[in-house]
Amino acid sequence: MRQSMTGFASRSGELDGLRWGWELRGVNGKGLELRLRLPDWIEGLEPLVRKAAQAKLARGNVQISLRVIGGSDEEAAELDEAALARVLDAIARIEDAAGGRDLPLERSSAAQIIALRGVMATGQSQRDIPALRAALMTEFDAALAEFAEMRSREGQALMAVLSGQLDEIETLVAQAADAVESRRDEQAEKLRAALARVMEATEGADEARVAQELALIAVKSDITEELDRLSAHVAAARALLQDEGAVGRKLDFLMQEFNREANTLCSKSGSSALTQIGLTLKTVIDQMREQVQNVE
Repeated sequence: MRQSMTGFASRSGELDGLRWGWELRGVNGKGLELRLRLPDWIEGLEPLVRKAAQAKLARGNVQISLRVIGGSDEEAAELDEAALARVLDAIARIEDAAGGRDLPLERSSAAQIIALRGVMATGQSQRDIPALRAALMTEFDAALAEFAEMRSREGQALMAVLSGQLDEIETLVAQAADAVESRRDEQAEKLRAALARVMEATEGADEARVAQELALIAVKSDITEELDRLSAHVAAARALLQDEGAVGRKLDFLMQEFNREANTLCSKSGSSALTQIGLTLKTVIDQMREQVQNVE
């Protein structure tokens, strides 16, 4: 199923006086980039979250945040004497080593030492972390499923838009082919008239050589190959939209090919009708490329 890279989901829960809320937000990106904001005191949570997200998602910039609230635990903070002793010993060793090399150090304040991780122990340290981690992952898996579902819905909407734009391109290519066919006799007559003018104005000109040069000009202005390639690109894009897995990068590359052929068509058009078709084609291709940026 085709997926968009944009999405949002949130879930909340509680356990043993703690309340939490998960939030997932996604936007487009070249690859899969996970930005996690998780409480660092819940050991082992981050690798589980990363593994679950990577199993479900292939592309996109995804921000995953978890907010855990437990007021009574925050108020119960106490000094961890053992941790403090270890920190002070480490500071003393560092100061001694720096003094031996005449390296001046600023003295650490009590506030700085208290802010170090582990010096102040809270009620969090008494929690059953494995049980809390399991409960959090249950809610995260549910949030991740909702997130993936929203991306799928967005993806289906994208499919409809992209299919419609491919229909437009197909119609414009057909109109261009009709315009080429309708001007074929006119173009041939113009070349014959040009040959006659050159022969009249240039004494002793080689008629065969002049005709050959005019024929080369006609070949260079022919857009049949560009139209054929545009039709092939439309078929390739439709096939990609039906493929499984992440195809956004392939579609983005294909849009570059679409644009290249449209530019060549405009430069070789030779008529106002074909130029107008080419400009409209470029507009539709640009609109389609913007949508493709959101495809996973």
